Amino acid sequence: MSVGYLFLREPPVEEAPIPDLRTVGNRRVDDPSPDLLDTIYACQHRQEWYRRYALSEGDGPRSFVGSAGIGDSVGKTAAAMRETLGFDSKAIKTCRGWADALSVFVELTEAAGVLVMTSGIVGGNTHRRLDPKEFRGFSLSDALAPLVFVNGQDGKAAPMFTLAHELARIWLGQSAVSNAGPELEPSHDVEVWCNGVAAEFLLPEDELREVLPIRSLPDRESRREIARRFKVGALVVLRRLLDAGFISKRDFGRAWREEIARRPTGDGGKGGGDFYGTRPARVSRRFARALVVSTLEGRTLYRDAFNLLGGSNEKTFRELAASLEG
Repeated sequence: MSVGYLFLREPPVEEAPIPDLRTVGNRRVDDPSPDLLDTIYACQHRQEWYRRYALSEGDGPRSFVGSAGIGDSVGKTAAAMRETLGFDSKAIKTCRGWADALSVFVELTEAAGVLVMTSGIVGGNTHRRLDPKEFRGFSLSDALAPLVFVNGQDGKAAPMFTLAHELARIWLGQSAVSNAGPELEPSHDVEVWCNGVAAEFLLPEDELREVLPIRSLPDRESRREIARRFKVGALVVLRRLLDAGFISKRDFGRAWREEIARRPTGDGGKGGGDFYGTRPARVSRRFARALVVSTLEGRTLYRDAFNLLGGSNEKTFRELAASLEG
């Protein structure tokens, strides 16, 4: 911090380095916290490193980045995402639960070339938990190194929607931070479109109609069964029922309030956990593997690798490298 800041009557307001589409009550949020800002800066630093690495490896641009526009059909864009990632109802049915489905979703997304970073804390500091009420995720669009960050402090099923939402923005070729969710009515056109794509991606309307042929309001247990079947949150099911015309806005509002009262919060920031298990997910397994290879080959200094990946000594780094081979 500059010494001159000490002489200001009020502390300076630092803006997010990417477009901020967060809203509360249809009003913009213009005060990103230090936790949010530090997380964005760290991800930008990793993305820039990976971009240089990808260029050195001769990787070409990802054709899906920027391949869509908000004037495009939500259904067609969601279908294109499913085809690119290979994550559809068949893949979902093989998953045991939400955690397994999210793991498969992340794995397929990274296999397509997107860096997925999921964490509930800032760096490795367990005392700095990320608040899902402030933001749920953000995207950093880049043709060679598209990146998505998911706030791991959100509810157990919520990260599925966040990842799909941020991927929709990668398809637009846009970078932004948001707190959008299926229960919100964003005021920004981009957020409305991304919400629609995410919901259709996770729970296609035609498949919903197959399991709900009767136009009536399903009870809570029926909605929960649909959520379990498609591995999505109950709020996503409610949103799809509203979009498909199965329920009214009044019914949606009442059911939404019931669900939100029962909604659990994430535990991504509790304790230190298993360093070798959590660190790759926090920085992206794709990124971690590339960094380990580059460092062991002598192309990246250990000092720089520690800064990018975390850890404090070569022994820890090598043990982490061994864990990534599995």
